[in-house]
Amino acid sequence: MMNSMSLDQIAAQLESPHSKDRMLALAHLRDVSPAEAVPLILKVLDDESLQVRSMAVFALGLKPTEACYPILTKLLEADPDYGIRADAAGALGYLGDPRAVEPLMRAFYEDTDWLVRFSAAVSLGNLQDQRAEAVLLNALDSDEVVLQQAAIAALGELRAVNAVDAILRFAQSPDWLVRQRLAEALGNLPSPKSMSALKYLERDSHPQVAAAAALSLQRLEEGKESL
Repeated sequence: MMNSMSLDQIAAQLESPHSKDRMLALAHLRDVSPAEAVPLILKVLDDESLQVRSMAVFALGLKPTEACYPILTKLLEADPDYGIRADAAGALGYLGDPRAVEPLMRAFYEDTDWLVRFSAAVSLGNLQDQRAEAVLLNALDSDEVVLQQAAIAALGELRAVNAVDAILRFAQSPDWLVRQRLAEALGNLPSPKSMSALKYLERDSHPQVAAAAALSLQRLEEGKESL
């Protein structure tokens, strides 16, 4: 643990006129307990530097206290900067609070910026809450390829075996990252269709897709043996 002098130094550095100093001070909070860190993070939550704000918002997700959830949801719903809304969505995924599922689903449906919706989809996967399944299935129809990637990965995190049919249509996606996310997700979704798709993806022309498929196949085979 850092001693109180170190905390005082961090607090003083957060008052520095130089944004680089303030960012360094936030980085030093890494080993500080949430109860001690959060009041210091809040000092720069409305910082004039967008980089400092972004770092502070993300830090709240890594230092869970009672104060963090309402602050992050408010930022997600109301901050005028899409980058900060995206950071808040990401931080809510790290916070691990099941209450975050509703605001994240709302952000996915209502926010106009793809980056916010992407962060919301990733966080819904991190929270591994079945309520998000319908939203993520909906995201598969997005025009944004990165949203399709996030939704496929998140459905894998949710272990949503019901979603296998819906995601298999991406086995021939022209985007190799989409195919890689599919190969990774199928490793969490044991079913005969998953096995068959992974055998197909194991022969993919892109080495990272083929490697991900081989790994997922191995995981599914080991899972069968342990039953």
